[in-house]
Amino acid sequence: MPNENVIEFQDVSKAFGDNVILDGVSFAIPRGQTTAIIGHSGAGKSVILKHIVGLLKPDKGRVMVMGCDMASAPLNEIYATRKRMGMLFQNGALFESMSVAENVAFPLTQHRKDMSAEERAERVATVLQQVELPGFQERSVVGLSGGQRKRVGLARAIIASPEVVLFDEPNSGLDPVTSEAIDELTLHLQRLLHITFVIISHDIVGTLKVADRVGMLYQGKLIEYDEVSRFIRTENPIVNAFLKRNVQLPSGGLPAIEEFVGESS
Repeated sequence: MPNENVIEFQDVSKAFGDNVILDGVSFAIPRGQTTAIIGHSGAGKSVILKHIVGLLKPDKGRVMVMGCDMASAPLNEIYATRKRMGMLFQNGALFESMSVAENVAFPLTQHRKDMSAEERAERVATVLQQVELPGFQERSVVGLSGGQRKRVGLARAIIASPEVVLFDEPNSGLDPVTSEAIDELTLHLQRLLHITFVIISHDIVGTLKVADRVGMLYQGKLIEYDEVSRFIRTENPIVNAFLKRNVQLPSGGLPAIEEFVGESS
């Protein structure tokens, strides 16, 4: 079912002491699309991701991921659900002592004991081709550029054919040219693999290029959540101010950004 929701936040609240991070947040992420959550630093974007993988439990509400309640399900169900997800970490989180192939194959060596070494090697070659790093298997990750490290991390995130891939600030630390290349690769892979992508990012330009839906967190609330084409037309003054400041829209309004995201939306 193309419109099936794979992740649902149902009135989720989370506080650390007196600091309220999420305050009654509700939204649903449909299968096979790219959904992005944006907001100021400290708005709670990373807290959203940690709830999705079950590293944090809500003070109130439910977080449903592929039918699993990540707050109350037995640990074995939570672990099984995590295995159906991939993760691209902000800093890549690559193992410096391992080759590119060993890094990419890591989820398979940990969770797919049924696969032979030859099958793993073939799968590694396939995903490296998909992230445009053919023949990089024996390279050391130490000498890779920032963009190459992101691609290796992305290859590792998709190698086990997950249903959901989570992106934690995928363009962090990249120059504008490399950042755009990663955006184009993300868009290409989503269309190729039809995986549900969930992105948290401060890079609004890239987000609007690759996402189908965008949500904005502000002071603990999800103040806007919609398809990109409608999100950029919002009448919410906070969202409008955030877009104009970060995308540098002309004072005359939104035509420039509509043209900018027109192809992907």
